[in-house]
Amino acid sequence: MNLRMRRIECDVQKIIDSHGLGEGGEIQKYIDSEVLRLCEPYVPWDEGDLNDSGTLNTVIGSGKVVYDTPYARRWHYEPAEFQGAPKRGNYWFDRMCAEGGEEAILRGCVAIAKKMG
Repeated sequence: MNLRMRRIECDVQKIIDSHGLGEGGEIQKYIDSEVLRLCEPYVPWDEGDLNDSGTLNTVIGSGKVVYDTPYARRWHYEPAEFQGAPKRGNYWFDRMCAEGGEEAILRGCVAIAKKMG
């Protein structure tokens, strides 16, 4: 039996970028935007400043969603009586993912990737 092998080298970063997966890529922009949108019903709410901080402090396409208020960390981890509870409350990203958000984002990513070819 003859066995032929050849080494194929690939540029992983080139593949990531060409499929819109890298920083600033179409899929990463979609993910960042959808995380903000799908988290909104879960974010603790008083006057909306915490939720608005996500929009103001996130660079869409960076791969980092940032909620930046003096109390963001506290309300993320510390249970409290939130307006709109029990849906609105701490661990909003984790709960959004657990309640179907992760799958929805992945389906959207697949649809975008298919359109990109």
